[in-house]
Amino acid sequence: MTTTRPAAFSLRSIAVPAFGPALLFSIGEGAILPVVALSARDRGASVAVAALIVTLIGLGSWFFNLPASLITLKFGERWAIVGAAAASAVALAAAAVSPLVPDGIWLLAAAMVVVGMAASVFSLARQKYLTEAVPVILRARALSTLGGVNRIGIFIGPFIGAAVMQFGGITAAYWAGVVAMAAAAALSVTIPDLAAVPGPADGTPAPQPTLRSVAASHAGVFLSVGLGVLLLSALRASRQVVIPLWAEHLGMDATQASLIYGISGAIDMLVFYPAGKLMDRKGRQWVAVPSTLIMGTAMLLIPLSTGFVGLLLAALLIGFGNGISSGLNMTLGADFSPDNGRGQFLGLWRFMADAGATGGPVLLSGVTAAASLGAGVGATGVLGFAAAAVFAITIPRLRHRRNY
Repeated sequence: MTTTRPAAFSLRSIAVPAFGPALLFSIGEGAILPVVALSARDRGASVAVAALIVTLIGLGSWFFNLPASLITLKFGERWAIVGAAAASAVALAAAAVSPLVPDGIWLLAAAMVVVGMAASVFSLARQKYLTEAVPVILRARALSTLGGVNRIGIFIGPFIGAAVMQFGGITAAYWAGVVAMAAAAALSVTIPDLAAVPGPADGTPAPQPTLRSVAASHAGVFLSVGLGVLLLSALRASRQVVIPLWAEHLGMDATQASLIYGISGAIDMLVFYPAGKLMDRKGRQWVAVPSTLIMGTAMLLIPLSTGFVGLLLAALLIGFGNGISSGLNMTLGADFSPDNGRGQFLGLWRFMADAGATGGPVLLSGVTAAASLGAGVGATGVLGFAAAAVFAITIPRLRHRRNY
């Protein structure tokens, strides 16, 4: 029997409609993330309330992962992506006009919740789309590129926001986000439809699984590989807090801390595609284990740093480890997701990942409060070694080649 070679497919053929909206959406997010807390403060919020409003984005995304899977199932990947980008544009417009509204702090808070919810739908739908549109042999490269594009957008978004704020103040950053989100929605309309999956020969539609049935039938995956994903997400989220906190601990000013963070982020963006290629050719373990070991080691080195150079070297190591793991969570989710019930599975998968992303900084804060910042950083470093051990044991070698 002759089969079509997966190599005949080219990522370039779907590059603009598949990755363009993701870039624009993340640019919109990046443009507003640095100013949300400042906006809240301008509207009279305390420091604690301002921090909470920023956190609402992540909480909205986390808790909406499961409904997001149902929305994607109902409307399809393309229209879920379009709707999520449009909803985010409307939410950012509401945030922009919140200073004109009495008690505008509540409107700002509601807008951030909607942005988080929209991000959940957008991310799940685009992951599901690429999982089904791209041949398995190119899956890691496609999803690593998706993760890398998101990093690029988050990186350059603040610069765009800073540029427009020179002319229109903080509100201009939100309008920049509106433009980016609206452009993402418009470009998403061009996403090609997926080929229809042939139904059963007798014409009887296959029963649709529920979130509960998928959770029960794949409990082994969630409690094994899923645990590694949770630990990796906790490690990733913690690194974003650790670098500026340790820089402050060493007495550095905001400019030095930002420089270290920015250089680490630049390294992060340079290695995503080679890592995806390695995962496709050698297997997921070749990236999952080294990346978590590298980040865990770097975290343990941070408390040993005593100056700018030492912290910079540790941050570069973190950036490299995080960069090569770009798309890893999405790739593993795609690998283990069933053909029937993929949306529900990915919703549960993303829920676990976001739980880790929320719990990592909480662990850092708790250990720091109980002991010291150095101990807190060390505790987050241990997460990397734990994740590496889980991945080494639970990821079957070359399992992603099961389809051919």
